[in-house]
Amino acid sequence: MSVAVRIPPSLQALAGDVSEVSVAGDTVGACLRELVRLYPQLKVKIFTGRGKLLKGINIFVNGVNVFPNPLAKPVSSGDIVHVAYTVLGG
Repeated sequence: MSVAVRIPPSLQALAGDVSEVSVAGDTVGACLRELVRLYPQLKVKIFTGRGKLLKGINIFVNGVNVFPNPLAKPVSSGDIVHVAYTVLGG
């Protein structure tokens, strides 16, 4: 199974200057873990030390926000997972 993970421009330098990577996984979490296995420097930009998504990161699958439990969202071959940053502040 191949799932495309789109990497935001602000993180592409940490992923060999690519905007999209094909990974294997049956959930968003499995796909993102494969992404950080391929590009370890992305881990601290996506995950907390406990393996949860950092605040301000939104995950979309095929253009649909998968909040509130994005890491458990099932994915299928051909799906597109998009990692996006939310602007935080006040």
